[in-house]
Amino acid sequence: MASDPIDRAGAWHPLHGMLAAYPLVCFTGALVTDVTYANTAEMQWANFSVWLIAAGVIMGVLAAIAGIVDALRTRHTRRRSSWLHSLLTAATFVVAIVNGFIHSRDAWTSVVPGGLVLSAITAVLVLASSWMGYKMLGQRRAGVA
Repeated sequence: MASDPIDRAGAWHPLHGMLAAYPLVCFTGALVTDVTYANTAEMQWANFSVWLIAAGVIMGVLAAIAGIVDALRTRHTRRRSSWLHSLLTAATFVVAIVNGFIHSRDAWTSVVPGGLVLSAITAVLVLASSWMGYKMLGQRRAGVA
């Protein structure tokens, strides 16, 4: 039924989910390229990392906008899990932005050790945030409040 908040949000949630996949891939990819750079010292891997971090942040902002619109349109009652997802997402982007600035330095210190540690923290945070987001989607589809 069109007046049901879950049905009204159906057009928005796929957009949020599709956009949310980009930070997940970009931030975990940045961790992989950082590990590769630490093992090879080939500067192009560090360049890949900073581009992946930048793309993850940009796409994450777009996903966050779609998620906020979705949350405002549905006004669902799962406040606790949605706030945890929001806090994890905010923490992810704060760490990712700092990581981007660390990666903007030249040579070895742009990645090792600080950038590599921040990439690992960012990857763990984005995985946890994505897990919470998809868990909320499953609860919404099952009708669990």
